[in-house]
Amino acid sequence: MEGDELYEEPSEGLPDRGRGTEVWQRLSAYAYLSAPERLEYVAVMRVFCGTLLADLAVPDVLDKLARRGDPGSPGAALDAETLTVRLEQLVRWGNLLRSTHTVTAASIAEYQRSRSRYQLSKLGERVQRDADEVLAGADAAREVSSELLTLVDRGLNEIAAMVGAPGGADPQAALERISTLFVQFAEFAESVRDFYAYLGQVLARYDLDGAEYQGFKELLLDYVEAITEDISFRAPRIAAHLDAVWPHLPALLARIDAHTAGIGVLADGLPETRVQRSRGRDLADWEGLRDWFTDTGGHQHGSQVDQLRDATLRALQSLLANAKRMLRSASGEMSRRKDLLRLAAWFDAAEPEEAHDIAVAAFGLYGARHLGVAPDPDQSVPAYVSWWNGPVVDVPVALRERGSRAPRGRSASAEDHSEQKRRLMEQARRQAEARQAAADELLSASGNFTQVRLSAPAMRLLLELLTTALGNARLHKDAGDFLFDGAQVSDPDLGVRLTARRTLGRHTVLRSEDGDMTVDDLSFEVKSLAGPVESLAGESLVGQNASRPVPGEATA
Repeated sequence: MEGDELYEEPSEGLPDRGRGTEVWQRLSAYAYLSAPERLEYVAVMRVFCGTLLADLAVPDVLDKLARRGDPGSPGAALDAETLTVRLEQLVRWGNLLRSTHTVTAASIAEYQRSRSRYQLSKLGERVQRDADEVLAGADAAREVSSELLTLVDRGLNEIAAMVGAPGGADPQAALERISTLFVQFAEFAESVRDFYAYLGQVLARYDLDGAEYQGFKELLLDYVEAITEDISFRAPRIAAHLDAVWPHLPALLARIDAHTAGIGVLADGLPETRVQRSRGRDLADWEGLRDWFTDTGGHQHGSQVDQLRDATLRALQSLLANAKRMLRSASGEMSRRKDLLRLAAWFDAAEPEEAHDIAVAAFGLYGARHLGVAPDPDQSVPAYVSWWNGPVVDVPVALRERGSRAPRGRSASAEDHSEQKRRLMEQARRQAEARQAAADELLSASGNFTQVRLSAPAMRLLLELLTTALGNARLHKDAGDFLFDGAQVSDPDLGVRLTARRTLGRHTVLRSEDGDMTVDDLSFEVKSLAGPVESLAGESLVGQNASRPVPGEATA
């Protein structure tokens, strides 16, 4: 799954084109969780989620992956090139953002890897946080925090007393009580949803044995009944408190906003910025709280309290269905689920030849007879596609009618590749012109480099020449220090020669569109093969005339 495919806007089913595109782009942030390399992506995202307002380069991420994971983890096995591909893909999906930052490196290769830095996006952090929560305890049975319902009842009673007091409620005290109330309610409602989701998953099974049935029967008759009774007892009291507070809510929320505006001031100063305020600061949060406990007519299925009663009734019906199944199993009417699971385990552990024998024995399915007609190599068909729905393989007429593959008739003419050759030659010509233009730019920058910012192609050519020159150098030791000579490279096609020398104490800054590069203890000169020597750095930078070598450095 490629990132560009995810950003394509759906052509149908979107009444609002702009809104549909935004939703589609947000959903693409989940793509790395289903990609084949999902374990590597998750390890990289956990590194970024472990930092706050930090931008990381490829070496930084590699170092953190090595320290966080064991030697056998997917993240620890990544190299710099593969990690760069993963980071760029996460940028396309919207999980990471590019960051501009001054880069410091000890070599040219490290500079090229470190000049691209990344930071976590808000959407990417939210998706990874939710994914970690699902991985940590998605299948666990979560206990319902029924004690929080008592605290919600008590908090609403205190708020009702505040708004009914003479002079109204104190804004700061009311804000503290409201924030605490909605945190408690959100935790209680989330625990209820998780518990009933787990309960539905368990009751959907039809292979419960006697011990499991007894345990879930006690769970339903005792625990679920206690939860339902507690909610049924507290719901009318909470609804009465909400009715008492409701007429005073607009004025109360306005006084709180005037006392503590919070991040809501961004909504006035930056209209294009959407602000998500803390729970309880908007009237919509209170409407959601009231709809949970009372049926206001705005929902087709009633309040959440009514839905809990219906869910409990359906759970009891499922329990009775399991009881009937167990009674039928005593008379020989048993479910074959366990048998099918055992057969699936045999298939999973079998070798390919053994799996064919098991399929023949279990279902009477024999292998297909292949006629020897190869399918289209560009059209890959998965093994699970039925022959009824799969693509048709065209059998040649000669094979169908005569049973022979030998061709008849006149041979086809040779294919003409002249157009393809012309395109390749044109592409090579444009590349040569671009390199020549970069070389001319390097020569023209001599003498006034401090006022010139190189283009990206010129900077890449400079790094290429400097790397080759240093590779051609001969190292030797002189007076306790390492020196080198013969660091020179010539390109006859471009008409450029670069000579590098080690010059202690010299430094300069080379500027380009991709970033700045500071070169220490290294001087180099660029000249035309057909003209006089031209230095890359200006006289104002090194205090030398144009005929002297120009210092340069290799840190970025």
